Amino acid sequence: MMSMIHMSGDASLLDGDIRPGGAYINEYQGYMSEQDKAAIRAQALEVICKFRDGGCQLPAQPDTATIHRMMNFLVAQEVPPEYLPMMLEEMELDGVDQRTDAWGPEVPVARREAHEVLIIGGGMSGLLAAIRLQEAGIPYVLIEKNASVGGTWFENRYPGARVDVSNHLYSYSFEPAHHWSQYFAQQPELQKYFEDVATNYQLLDNIRLNTEVTRASYDEQSGLWRVTTRDGAGAEECHEVNSVISAVGQLNRPRLPDIPGVDSFQGQWCHSADWDESIDCHGKRVVVVGAGASAFQIVPAIAAETAQLTVFQRTPPWMFENPVYHEEVPAGKKWCLQHLPFYTRWFRFLLFWCACDGAYETIIVDPDWPHQERSVNEMNDFVYQMFSDYIRGQVGDDPDLLQKVIPDYPPMGRRTLQDNGSWLGALKRDNVDLQTQGITAVTASGVIADDGSEVAADVIIYATGFRTDRFLWPMEIRGREGRLLSTTWATEPAAYLGITIPGFPNFYCMFGPGTNLAFGGSLVFNGECQVRYTMECLKLLLQSGEKTLECRDETLAAYQQRFREQHARLIWEHPRVHSFYQNAQGKVTLLWPWKIIDMWRWTKQVEASDYRLS
Repeated sequence: MMSMIHMSGDASLLDGDIRPGGAYINEYQGYMSEQDKAAIRAQALEVICKFRDGGCQLPAQPDTATIHRMMNFLVAQEVPPEYLPMMLEEMELDGVDQRTDAWGPEVPVARREAHEVLIIGGGMSGLLAAIRLQEAGIPYVLIEKNASVGGTWFENRYPGARVDVSNHLYSYSFEPAHHWSQYFAQQPELQKYFEDVATNYQLLDNIRLNTEVTRASYDEQSGLWRVTTRDGAGAEECHEVNSVISAVGQLNRPRLPDIPGVDSFQGQWCHSADWDESIDCHGKRVVVVGAGASAFQIVPAIAAETAQLTVFQRTPPWMFENPVYHEEVPAGKKWCLQHLPFYTRWFRFLLFWCACDGAYETIIVDPDWPHQERSVNEMNDFVYQMFSDYIRGQVGDDPDLLQKVIPDYPPMGRRTLQDNGSWLGALKRDNVDLQTQGITAVTASGVIADDGSEVAADVIIYATGFRTDRFLWPMEIRGREGRLLSTTWATEPAAYLGITIPGFPNFYCMFGPGTNLAFGGSLVFNGECQVRYTMECLKLLLQSGEKTLECRDETLAAYQQRFREQHARLIWEHPRVHSFYQNAQGKVTLLWPWKIIDMWRWTKQVEASDYRLS
């Protein structure tokens, strides 16, 4: 219907009786009767044919007020006016990429060409940084430890690996894709998307693969960073650059559990993020350690082929229903995405809006709420009831299993997973056993559970997460006066807006401390905001003619105080919630505590007073 308005120039559809019948449960579950759908398709055929026969000439595009009405119509609710600029920028209906930094004469070309940047990491954020630097005419080299780009989508190759944000949104705003075979693409397609981006944007000549950064030191006398890299053959090289962009992510160093005997197992074993391609689970006794996001995908993918599958679960996940989680994108949908004017952009808007700030109120703790054992406020309790009813409906008449899979913490407090029935369906199989006790030891032939029983295994899969407590580990990063970043951060890493750090001039973090998402949004959107801010920092520096730009101590201190105060109000530091988002003291260091629109606002431009130029 939105595309029809663009093709016809007639916005009267917005005033008709046929419209979405209610707010969306998630991106794909709005409501319209089959009769209304048929009526609209009949109208659409006429509009499309007329547009085709008229030479595919678009009439004047809707004005901003009409576009705002179209937004409200599509999502069946009011899109607050303050969100309109962000959404217009995200949709690019005018064909202009407002987040690009293809600078004009305000930044002298000679200064750009003399400012060399080294990017650490070739995943989503690293490639994005490379594209923006290239547009600005700034020389760069990108160092990637793996054999190809793609980051997490190169490394995570376990069975069932797929994105849990709709991939029509989990893509760069300036590089949308309509080819996805599924709504939530599996690993090979995601990997190919990022490889194609690197090729299409001609980044490969500036990328060093199979090469790892081991240390980076700031030299105060020259104002340069000296970065040491080591390639696959062990040869080291030193790069002298003006700026460093760390795009290593938060979830890229696997964590094995601290269980005695892990190395003693004589069968096949691996961590989910370091998948052993030789593992074959057919007819095998398999143990999966963990029940988080990776196990949630692995277990349904291998359950039917195993002889026996034992899942050791420490904490059950909350999940919500998404019936298209494993669905193919229909041919007609692909055709619309490819051929109908602005269809892709409006579909992306719908996905973005449903994953935006609408759920934010559910994570604010109401200290007077009487049911703190299960929820944190009235809206959160509604979510508790909805999620619980969904799980009960899946489990059926099995009280033992139900007791194991209903979480004992408020929903949204840990990572919430998308489900189409595959997880609980796998756990209900006769050959699958869900254990809620721990593991005391790994032996040559299996694992020993807390109760002393031994579970024999041919294969052990550790779906036990990452070293989220060690940002930029194992690299050695030293700033002014030899200051070691890992010591500066200790157990509470912090950066201004998650990007800049006092004492580390010309050093920028992508997906840095406090920028992960847990209640909605897309990390690609976050990445685009963070890269734009980084480019604005570089612009400020190059326009000034100075050598270095450094975050002021007081800037970070004020920001971190607000960060801590905001998190103290939110669900992730609730007494009943324990997760990898927290450090040993229970403080959340990984997550963005504000709304998504706040990140967009605060990263649009740089306040010069927040920094010291020298």
